Amino acid sequence: MKNIAVFASGSGSNAENIFNHFRGSSVAQVRLFLTENPSAYVLERAKRLGVRAVVFGMDEFRSGGVLQVLKEEQVDFIVLAGFLKLIPSYLIDAYPNGIVNIHPALLPKFGGKGMYGDRVHAAVIAAGERESGITIHYVNHKYDEGKTIFQASCPVLATDSAADLAQRVHELEYKHFPTVIERVLKG
Repeated sequence: MKNIAVFASGSGSNAENIFNHFRGSSVAQVRLFLTENPSAYVLERAKRLGVRAVVFGMDEFRSGGVLQVLKEEQVDFIVLAGFLKLIPSYLIDAYPNGIVNIHPALLPKFGGKGMYGDRVHAAVIAAGERESGITIHYVNHKYDEGKTIFQASCPVLATDSAADLAQRVHELEYKHFPTVIERVLKG
């Protein structure tokens, strides 16, 4: 059985969805949630779900202190679920092809530093795109440039606000992210 750590910076809805998907699974279990944001709602979710939660400082993150926590929990695989920081080289080296991220657009479009949440959806709409979606990808040393594992799309309607599009994209995230993670873990 694989042990998963989920990094999240905000509400943690994907983290909870992943946790629930693997509850009672023989493939994997979510061992902990990690965040750099001490007021992130993911911490409340962790408390309610009975999952260990770790809040870390950015100095600790950059210097390698987070790796010790992952080793203590015998983490085999890392999932970024709304985590907004660039992953340091030491983590990428410690988990080669063992860190995945979900991005709320069809990469390579609308990715990179600062492209997250409603910013992405607003940019997609402003560009006149007719479809958007999700990209699940491996993490490398640059924002949103790792090898794509999976994409799913949804229409962008002429009447869409960023919130409207976000709702359809979230539905894709909840439907596909846990099953794609499981597929990757099964090899």
